[in-house]
Amino acid sequence: MAVACKQGRPNWRLLLLVAGVIFVADRASKLAVIDWIALPEIGRLDVFPPYLNFVMAWNRGINFGLGSSADMRWLLVAVAVIISAGLAWWALRRGGAALLWGAGLVIGGALGNAYDRVRYGAVADFLNMSCCGIDNPFAFNIADVAIFAGALLIAYKA
Repeated sequence: MAVACKQGRPNWRLLLLVAGVIFVADRASKLAVIDWIALPEIGRLDVFPPYLNFVMAWNRGINFGLGSSADMRWLLVAVAVIISAGLAWWALRRGGAALLWGAGLVIGGALGNAYDRVRYGAVADFLNMSCCGIDNPFAFNIADVAIFAGALLIAYKA
């Protein structure tokens, strides 16, 4: 089955495939660190220090804890779903495999983080990377990486 755009027409299958793979990868990673490793209980696991550590952080807000009131939870879920739908519509209308890849990355990541807000009340962040004498105090997740990569790809190709 080909997933590339044919004859300039948008291929919704590519968008759904990329978004689905990111969503599943994000969920699987969080299942592993939250339920199997029990990172919320142990707090930190040095995997390959200082380059890769698992550090449990719950982000109740938008970014770096901004907008972290309890009332924001459902608003942020709704915003993620609405933006995902709008981005899908825009990318499908514009067409092009690169835009569909970028939109799929953003949508899969946004829905992965929205799922966290529904299930846990906050986004589960656990990846922490430092290097070269810089001690990074922040944690992120696979969904965040996908959103960032997808946004870069969209900005480059739009």
